[in-house]
Amino acid sequence: MSIEVGSKLKGKVTGITNFGAFVELPEGKTGLVHISEVADNYVKDINDHLTVGDEVEVKVIQLENDGKIGLSIKKAKDRPERPERSERPSRPAGNSNSRGFKRGGGGKKPGGPRGPQTLSFEDKLSRFLKDSEERLSTIKRQTDSKRGGRGSRRG
Repeated sequence: MSIEVGSKLKGKVTGITNFGAFVELPEGKTGLVHISEVADNYVKDINDHLTVGDEVEVKVIQLENDGKIGLSIKKAKDRPERPERSERPSRPAGNSNSRGFKRGGGGKKPGGPRGPQTLSFEDKLSRFLKDSEERLSTIKRQTDSKRGGRGSRRG
C-alpha cells in the first residue's frame, strides 16, 4: 500500500521526543506523530501514552516535498459520526448570565421589570464602549494613586 494523505497504516514507534513520536511505516519510511495528534485529550507527557516498540495504527495527514510524513493516531481511530447539532437550548430563567453579571434591573437600561428586550448591535456596542471607558478610567485612577498621582515629581 502506498503512503498517501488519508491512508491508514500500521506502524511501530521507534523514537519518542518531547514534541512527538517517530513511527516506522511500511516500505521503511518514518513519519512523525506530533504530540497534539496522539490522543483526543491534552497530552502533557507523551510517555504516558506511547513507548518505543508499540504497534500503532496511524493516519497520514501530511506529506511534505522534502519527504517528511505527518501522522495522527487520534484521527486513525474509527469513531461514529457525530449527529447533527440541534438548536441551542434556551437559557434558564434567571437574573444573571454565564459570567455572573447582573442583567436587567430597571433604570434606563433595557431589560427592566417587563422582561429582557433585544438590543440592536449599535446599542450593544455603545454600552460596551461606555463600560470599557469606565473600567479604563478606574484602572488609570488606581495606577496614578500608586505612582503618587499626576503632580508627583520623579527624582
